[in-house]
Amino acid sequence: MPSKTPSGSGKAPAGIRSTKDEAALKAKKKAAGKDGESAVPPKDGDVDMAEADAEPEEEKVDPVVQTTADIKSNFALLDRAVVLFDARFTLRALRSISSIRKRLTPDILARVIAETFPASSAPAKQLLAALGQDNLPLGRRPHGSSPSAEMEIDTPAAAATPPKSGAGTASPSAATTTKKETIPEIDIFLGILVQVYLYDSKQQQRGFEFSRVLTERIHALNRRTLDSLSAKVHFYYSLFSEQLAPLPPSPQSPVISIRPSLLAALRTAVLRKDVDTQATVIVLLLRNYLSTSHIAQADLLVSHTQFPENAANNQVARFLYYLGRIRAIQLNYTEAHEHLTAATRKAPSSPSAVGFSQTATKLLLVVELLMGDIPERAVFRQPTLEQALLPYFKLVQAVRVGNLEDFETTIADYTDSTFRKDGTYSLILRLRQNVIKTGIRMMSLSYSRISLRDICIRLHLGSEESAEYIVAKAIRDGVIEATLDREHGYMKSKEVGDVYATREPGEAFHDRIRACLALHDESVKAMRFPMNQHRLELKNAQEAREREREMAKEIQDGDLDEDDLGGEFEGM
Repeated sequence: MPSKTPSGSGKAPAGIRSTKDEAALKAKKKAAGKDGESAVPPKDGDVDMAEADAEPEEEKVDPVVQTTADIKSNFALLDRAVVLFDARFTLRALRSISSIRKRLTPDILARVIAETFPASSAPAKQLLAALGQDNLPLGRRPHGSSPSAEMEIDTPAAAATPPKSGAGTASPSAATTTKKETIPEIDIFLGILVQVYLYDSKQQQRGFEFSRVLTERIHALNRRTLDSLSAKVHFYYSLFSEQLAPLPPSPQSPVISIRPSLLAALRTAVLRKDVDTQATVIVLLLRNYLSTSHIAQADLLVSHTQFPENAANNQVARFLYYLGRIRAIQLNYTEAHEHLTAATRKAPSSPSAVGFSQTATKLLLVVELLMGDIPERAVFRQPTLEQALLPYFKLVQAVRVGNLEDFETTIADYTDSTFRKDGTYSLILRLRQNVIKTGIRMMSLSYSRISLRDICIRLHLGSEESAEYIVAKAIRDGVIEATLDREHGYMKSKEVGDVYATREPGEAFHDRIRACLALHDESVKAMRFPMNQHRLELKNAQEAREREREMAKEIQDGDLDEDDLGGEFEGM
């Protein structure tokens, strides 16, 4: 007799039933996958493996299409900058260049230019000529003219795929600018991208010629909305000239030929009160003069121009560095130390600006040594500066001890590899007297009386007469507190007083307070607010006062009382 199930029916057990149902469900899913549709929807928490494998493929975006969309998304910002006459939108477009420049190729730039400008656009032809894409047609998508097979395949996808929301809020700029004349700001922005590509690809001669044409076009347009873009164009124009042979400080270097153009741009920027171009061109001119060792002309430029107070922080840091370099060469070490200290404090903290921080710190260390001060050891322990400052660390060690032999050995080891390359070799040669003075100071602190012969031996001097002359000069300059006995041939040191009884701690404290207050004032000046916001606040305040007068007048006339106001009158 066959056994029954626990429920009394002839059905199979639950375990066997579930196995059969699962097998049937898998068969249905497999059949539905072949037909292209799902017959049984998955339960909550279940994931179809075919869909999970297909999702990453759908999310993939062609880098050419993405880069093109990122470039075109800045056109909307430039349009808003022109309509609202607000330079903040232009600065946002310029800041996006750092993320785009690594993906720039001549095919991508030519594609954007062809899709943006009409067929009769002369500036677009200049841009294509700089990229070597002269034969590319304008006003339509480059299907057959593109040398890249991927661009021919991806062109329809670029037309159907809109830019992502993070790329820009207003995306109709790409569709509208192809049918009508584009604004000059878009033309100059694409010209800057062409400059960036030519500079990164080491095409210095072509970049120099293209930059000259671009600066002439900016001067002919005469639009105030091009101020921020003009500053960037002149920046790359100067960089291209520095890379062409013969290199500075040769008198035939191209950096000398661009000086009239930079001076004309500076004059125009001052008349228009163009802060961005004015600050950039002043820094470029100082860099230009210093590259050819024209220190007097650089000093005249500083004395006859006024650097704008509300300039960008990066330009202020560069200006302070070049100003400190000029003052150091002119033997004005106190002012040079102030300017270089401010430059290192204003230096950007991003990894891309480590080079500027290293260069400014190197010059600052040399100036401190020339002033007779010894830099702190913590400066050399910074991770971003430790390796670059190794030769200067050995130099500081030689100066601190007053060992003339180690000082000359350090100079011989790092002259060609570091000091000449950094432009500090001529200043370091001045440190020889400081090394001798430091050695004399250390001996005056260690010995109450020491003979001139011992000084001569310790400092590796040629004769006792030279040692006597150096000691006498150190006493006259106030380096040491001592007396010189020429008859018996020795130097006698005076007792050292308490340094806290002097004015030196108070002066150092005063310098720190002044630096903090100057930083606070500059931070307040650098704050930016929306345009005409104060007018809106004044209008709202005026309307509130008028309402208060009307309500007070109605109360006086007896038309209203405090109960009618609902308690709001007390709050006002």
